[in-house]
Amino acid sequence: MTESPILHRAEAHCFETEAEGHLACLEYRLEAGVMRITHTHVPEAIGGRGIAGRLVRAAVDQARASGWKVVPACSYAAAWITRHPEYSDLVAG
Repeated sequence: MTESPILHRAEAHCFETEAEGHLACLEYRLEAGVMRITHTHVPEAIGGRGIAGRLVRAAVDQARASGWKVVPACSYAAAWITRHPEYSDLVAG
């Protein structure tokens, strides 16, 4: 199965992708150069495929490219960053 692209909708402060007609998203707030990841949602029907991880990776890659720090306020994003220490330098605080 081909992975759908992840779209960064900067005006809506989210990253989105679609699979089998279901929309998965990561929401964030941006304040003073800090991306606060507030919510990651993947519908149950398309869960277990690594979609949430792809969303978090897209978000932190965008943060790195933009020179932002990251606050993983969402529990999934926090766990993902813990499992990927190559992104630990982005964590604010």
